[in-house]
Amino acid sequence: MKCVGAFAAVNGLFLGASNELGGFESGLTAQWFGPTLSVVGGGVGTVLVVLLVALLAPELRRLTTLRDPKLEDTISP
Repeated sequence: MKCVGAFAAVNGLFLGASNELGGFESGLTAQWFGPTLSVVGGGVGTVLVVLLVALLAPELRRLTTLRDPKLEDTISP
């Protein structure tokens, strides 16, 4: 049971700090390169990550549902 508590603590730490770390990174990038280049760079980086994931995991592009039809037959309402 201690493992679950430790996982929850680490998960909460990352979730709680993600907005602050993202804001720090955005502010630092805007200070170094200017706000326009910072926003454009973030957009280009996002598109590149999406394209990379689409190339490396083509099964995600074909995914239509998260439900498993075989399991739905066994679950009663």
